[in-house]
Amino acid sequence: MSYIPRLKKKYEEEITPALTTEFSYRNKMEVPKLTKICLNQGLGIAITDKKVIDTAVEEMSLIAGQKAVQTKSKKDISNFKLRRGMPIGVRLTLRGTKMYEFLDRLVAVSLPRIRDFKGINEKGFDGRGNFTLGVSEQIIFPEINIDKVNQILGMDITFVTTAKTDKEAYALLREFGIPFKNIKR
Repeated sequence: MSYIPRLKKKYEEEITPALTTEFSYRNKMEVPKLTKICLNQGLGIAITDKKVIDTAVEEMSLIAGQKAVQTKSKKDISNFKLRRGMPIGVRLTLRGTKMYEFLDRLVAVSLPRIRDFKGINEKGFDGRGNFTLGVSEQIIFPEINIDKVNQILGMDITFVTTAKTDKEAYALLREFGIPFKNIKR
């Protein structure tokens, strides 16, 4: 028997029936799914310090369990001393088993480690069923060794779903266990 992530099993057995009754879907294919999770770090300070990019790639790869890639600038901006092709960020996209494993660790371990955590603000929806959450410190992830961190860096985590509306995406993410501030039932 092959390995099935805990949240994927929960999606198939609990979340799909719950959303079907809440939104009265006629077919299980109408139920929104989580398609991918994108992690992104914009590192403007990398213009002056080149080692920041290498450290960020290493840390994000540890967090996600998958190799991160550098993002490079697309144009010259003289006010910021930026040239085309300079590395200015790090990103990666998670799908399938790794996506569910990351989401499980994020909800169960990382988010509760945020100082003075009162829940996630639900203003991060884009109108098309996707949600972006900003994390101000990478040290909330247990994979990061705090003693080796030179600089506290934030990141954006984007949840891409097949939901048509923000309300459906909100319900899907709520069922996955993402702790929103005002849970509307």
